[in-house]
Amino acid sequence: MQTWPDSPRPDDHERLGRRFSDAVGCDDGVGDELAQHDDRMPEVMDLQLNGKRALVTGSSGGIGAAIAHRLAQEGATVVVHGRRSGPAHEVAAEIRRRGGQSETAIADLSEPGAAERLVTEVLAGGPIDILIANAGPFSEHRFFEATDEDWTSSFAANVLSAVGCIRLAVPGMRERGWGRVVTVGTRAVPTPLPNMVEYSAAKAALTNATGALAQELSGTGITANVVSPGVILTEGLRTMFTDRAAAAGDDREWSDLEPEITTSYAPNLVGRLGRPDDIAAAVAFLASPLADYITGSVLRVDGGITKTINP
Repeated sequence: MQTWPDSPRPDDHERLGRRFSDAVGCDDGVGDELAQHDDRMPEVMDLQLNGKRALVTGSSGGIGAAIAHRLAQEGATVVVHGRRSGPAHEVAAEIRRRGGQSETAIADLSEPGAAERLVTEVLAGGPIDILIANAGPFSEHRFFEATDEDWTSSFAANVLSAVGCIRLAVPGMRERGWGRVVTVGTRAVPTPLPNMVEYSAAKAALTNATGALAQELSGTGITANVVSPGVILTEGLRTMFTDRAAAAGDDREWSDLEPEITTSYAPNLVGRLGRPDDIAAAVAFLASPLADYITGSVLRVDGGITKTINP
């Protein structure tokens, strides 16, 4: 039996672009490299999203792309956002190829004012009924390694980008008396990751802000919730483990490796690693009229890896 590390080695991060996470294959810089959407079509849940228009930030790859596909499959028109036009257009084109409706919007949300410009552009094309704040880059730093710039950058990209989008998208929802805001968090909120200190803290701030937003929107017909992913299987993560197994002379198929890797690397009650479509299904439900009575909540989709029960 191989021994799998509790966290990737530094050279793993170098190979994966120094952007490795348990949570968010969220923007094209991460998504293209780390998290590919599963081409299998999940079963339609009939979430009553026909006629709704959704903006999914960081949806040119990974979890964001899976969310975009799921919302489109359920009948919503989806605005695919990314930092680079190529990956965003590819996701949008695939949605249309499958019979869905999609548009694209390009912006680097780490830049000051970019969130406001993005939402203004999207609103020019129609209302935003659903806002999924998924974009959120990350880097690996321990507490005494993180600089002021690291902290500022993480909060700007993970918190202020979402806040900027919400500020401009919500007024229209208020006017129509219906809307959905879903932010994407991480298991690092209740159990901070010591090797991702500023990212863990930024996501905790976003989770707290989403709860405050839900209270602010009381009685408006708009809900605000958080989906908190666990360890999600990405192409980069799979490659890292299969390469490591091959180097040790282990040529087993992934289906045989995954249970052992899960036990050592991400032990959870389900016994496997998560998939982007697991997160997409949860987000789509919370974005639907069927979730009218759910707001101010954190929905953990982590296989039970977080060993706490929310009060």
